[in-house]
Amino acid sequence: MNRYSRQTILAQIGEQGQQQIKQSAVLLVGAGGLGSAVSLYLTAAGIGKIGIVDADVVNLHNLQRQVLYQEDEINCSKAKAAKNRLHKLNSEVEIVDYPFFFDETNAIDMVKQYDIVIDATDNYKSRYLINDACVQADKTFIYGAISEFYGQIATFNYKKGATYRCLFPEEDIKEDKTKSPTGVFGVLPGIIGCLQVNEALKIICKYGENLADKLFSLDLLSNRSQIFSITPSNEGRSRSMERRWNL
Repeated sequence: MNRYSRQTILAQIGEQGQQQIKQSAVLLVGAGGLGSAVSLYLTAAGIGKIGIVDADVVNLHNLQRQVLYQEDEINCSKAKAAKNRLHKLNSEVEIVDYPFFFDETNAIDMVKQYDIVIDATDNYKSRYLINDACVQADKTFIYGAISEFYGQIATFNYKKGATYRCLFPEEDIKEDKTKSPTGVFGVLPGIIGCLQVNEALKIICKYGENLADKLFSLDLLSNRSQIFSITPSNEGRSRSMERRWNL
């Protein structure tokens, strides 16, 4: 228990909470900016099993914010490089790398193996896919999104509460493929990613208030944050249940 002693002396966690952390399994979809922070702090906290899904390789421009990687890992698989780095941080944690796309052929099967799914993606299509798999498998989905100096997180499908489709009902959002990539302030994914881990640990150890049915928004330029309520929708849940999987 020496490794986790600064954590277990907290009344909200204790040795029982640490055992719950050790027995938990978290699936991380995306190993970029958000995924770097999420994976490092989940591993440091002692989560029993972490799955990391990402088909991409490390690029030089990633290193400004994706602090999980090093220069000598450029062109290496992100999922595999993440596994190697995280094992060096905490060899007690089981890290499973999935160096391929999270899609309709594998999403539901992967999600069923984990207790919580954390979104570290950068597109609507993946988020709807994560949401629908979590609703059908009855798993908690911790959402995160970043752009420029702004970020937001929410906890979906917690105890059958609001889903991602309750916040964004329309799936036909058009993403402009010709548009230049959006800039991201380097520390932003670290902050939002840590908040996502905070949500996961609160849910696992059952302390504090989580962001179920709420959207937390953060503006680093003004240092202002806001919390908005999300109204659960039966229509949103029903649409999630309608998805069919290409197995």
